[in-house]
Amino acid sequence: MNEFKNCDLDLKKLPVDVGPSYEGERIRGPDMFLELGGPKIKFKFELVRVVGKDDIKDSGNFKLIGKDIPEYNGGESIPFGIFIEAYGEKVEVELEGILERKIHDFINNIQGMMHLNQRYDIWCRISKADKEKGLKFEHIGITLMSLLKKNFPFIEKVQCTMITDEQSIAEFHKKAIEVYNARDMRTRGLKDEDVDTFYGCTLCQSFAPGHICIISPERISLCGAISWLDARAAAKINPDGSNFPIPKGECLDAVKGIFSGSNSAIQKYSNGKIQQVALYTMFENVHTSCGCFESIGFYIPEVDGIGVVDRNFIGATANGMKFSQLAVQAGGGQQIEGFLGIGILWFYSRKFILADGGWDRMVWLPSTLKERINDAIPKELFDKIPSEKDVKNIYELKNFLKEKNHPIVKRWEEAEEEAEEEIEIPYIFSDIPLPSISYTKISLKNVKIEAESAVVKKGC
Repeated sequence: MNEFKNCDLDLKKLPVDVGPSYEGERIRGPDMFLELGGPKIKFKFELVRVVGKDDIKDSGNFKLIGKDIPEYNGGESIPFGIFIEAYGEKVEVELEGILERKIHDFINNIQGMMHLNQRYDIWCRISKADKEKGLKFEHIGITLMSLLKKNFPFIEKVQCTMITDEQSIAEFHKKAIEVYNARDMRTRGLKDEDVDTFYGCTLCQSFAPGHICIISPERISLCGAISWLDARAAAKINPDGSNFPIPKGECLDAVKGIFSGSNSAIQKYSNGKIQQVALYTMFENVHTSCGCFESIGFYIPEVDGIGVVDRNFIGATANGMKFSQLAVQAGGGQQIEGFLGIGILWFYSRKFILADGGWDRMVWLPSTLKERINDAIPKELFDKIPSEKDVKNIYELKNFLKEKNHPIVKRWEEAEEEAEEEIEIPYIFSDIPLPSISYTKISLKNVKIEAESAVVKKGC
């Protein structure tokens, strides 16, 4: 089908059920018929564009470029693109990112379907049960168009194109990346200090209960799809939606990024489970992470540094762990010190892990991500941060950092100097006769020991 077909947008006529009760449904491998996008596929995207009145002939038009669901054998992973065009007198270009992010919600409303991530990272699965019921891409398009019009009544016309043809999707994908980059550039000059309101997003709570994304001018959502400007626009048009204002309140710690307003929001939306959140650090009251993050920051204790891996990198990081393994540690809406979901645009922020040392603490990046954000990395550090092409394990990582005289090396030296200082044995040992030993020096580095009691036994 290379021509638009006008569709009836009545969801009751679809072969599968559609409703919010299906949000959070997981389609595991044995139950999957078809995988759309995902980590194995290069070209995948979802994009919403606001267009003129004459650009859409009939509302509810759908077009498929490529093979349809029944034409596959089952078990395949295929390229997949969603391109939606919307018109309305009150539909502003600033709303594109918000409408686009709702695709996540709407596809997850389809019984037997799963949608993860966003933009150029989408990952969907269609169940075997849906295939047996006769689900086609047209039905998915109808769902998206119907729910967009229902949830955003100011949309007067909408049409949807889906692409599964590998040759055709490459050009669509290129244009989508250009649009994403242009959107991201709009927020570059904004500063957290210049506003009195941050914004929250609870879109991912169906997968990570208790998680709330706190979006500031200098801290994009973890998924990378919603900027402060996007969230502000969404909150205005839909005050009861998943984006809402958060009064910044009093700044309690400018370096760690702790604000009274953020604390109140996290307390409310985590049902009191979390009391405080710091926006500019990975190590104390860390921001929660969902599962849709573009990348993961992770602490490497052997070198006291931080690595970052994005979901497009399928190899092992310097500590031997893959993205999928680290995602288990970081996700789920928990505060896990040393693990943090990161939106790619945050690398360009002045507030990027500010409390942890910023870029001076970064010790590993995948080569593709490093090249992608090369203009965000300080020039003097670019060659000092290794990738999988430079090091394969912690031993090689440490040697590389030494050879390149990475700023982290100075941190090691300072830690060693502190360890050389005289250590007083706590008073709890003052009345205990210690056995004679041949060593006269004890060095404890970055160690915190707590014990209810201590037992010292004399050796034979």
